[in-house]
Order: sequence, then C-alpha cells, then structure tokens
Amino acid sequence: MSRTVKIDFVSDVVCPWCALGATALEQAIANLAGEIDVELTYKPFELNPDMPAAGEHAVEHMMRKYGRSAQQVAERNAMIIQRGKDIGFSFDLEKRSHFFNTFNAHRLLFWAHMEGRQRELKQALLRAYFTDGKNPDDTQTLLKLAGEVGLDTGRAQEVLASGEFSQEVRELQQFYQARGINSVPAMVLNDRELMSGSHSVAEYQQALRQAARETSHA
Repeated sequence: MSRTVKIDFVSDVVCPWCALGATALEQAIANLAGEIDVELTYKPFELNPDMPAAGEHAVEHMMRKYGRSAQQVAERNAMIIQRGKDIGFSFDLEKRSHFFNTFNAHRLLFWAHMEGRQRELKQALLRAYFTDGKNPDDTQTLLKLAGEVGLDTGRAQEVLASGEFSQEVRELQQFYQARGINSVPAMVLNDRELMSGSHSVAEYQQALRQAARETSHA
C-alpha cells in the first residue's frame, strides 16, 4: 500500500534554482509512483516584489542585487544551463533577457490549484520564461499558458483583470516568511520538515521516502 507525503514547494517562476528543483522533484515523484503518493502544492514567493512592469535587464539585475561581475554572472549562468541539461530542462538565458514581476503569475497559480491544474501551469510558466524568454507578467502570455494546460481562459482573464486572490497570495508569502523562509526554493514536507535549496532527483527521492516512513510511524 502506498503512503502519502504532503509537500509545499515555496518558489518563484523567475528563479532558476526553483526551476531546477521543481523539475527534479517532479521526476522524483514520478519515479516513486505506486510507492508514495505525493500531494504537491506550489506556494508563492516573490524574489523581486518591487520589480516595475518593464522589468530589469537580467545581467544588470544580478550585478546590482548580488554585487557580481559580468564574468561571475556568465559563469553562474553556464553552471545553471549545465545542471538543466543534466535533468532535461532547457535554459536559454539569452532569450531570458529580463527579470519581471511575478505577482500575477502567483495569483494565477493559486487559482490553478483550485482547478487541479497548478502543477501543469507551474511547469509551463518555468518553460515559457527560462526556455522561451516569455514575460510571466504579460497577460496574453499567462492566458495562452492557462489555455495550453486545460484551464478556462475566460475565467483566467477574469482572475487577472480583477486582482482576485491577491490577499490570499500575500498571506501565503507572509506565512512562509514568518517561518524563516527568505530564499527559495524551499520544500516543507508534511508541515514539519524543511528542505532548503535545489536538490538532485536522488536526494528528493530519499527525502520523500524518509517523510513517508515518518508518516507511517506517526
């Protein structure tokens, strides 16, 4: 009989480490199908909540925010691209030219969870931004992705136009920040164990098996 593990994966859609972590985690979940049932929910975190609508050039942003040189940014990008290749996620960091505000994407993801399509939308958003260089704050991009994963685009448009779920997203962000999560990705297993950072498929599988054992002994 399979056991159930609850996961809250706190992340942002413009965070490369979140893309790596989410991809590896989804692969780990697939590998353990039949052994462990996973209830996975993606929770919101904004790396740049004050980012203007026009966004900011990615290299300039990294240099300004983290004090890195252009060479250091290039080296870090090369490492991220290689790690993506290792697990089948394609980063095109030339197409991904800017960082953008992600609050609307998080509102749409919150609604998508209610509709049972959040995991599909999350993966679509990550690919659209990191592989295709799309703006995750652009309404037409968000509507197109919603439609591609089987969501009602008319309802999605209502959500985006109305500001619906803004309070819920802000409250979730405050909830996790109040519990010490100030960098992402961060994974909370069964509302108890915190696993910070991006990990390999094997490491996620090990964490899921451990959480399942603890659940069965509880």
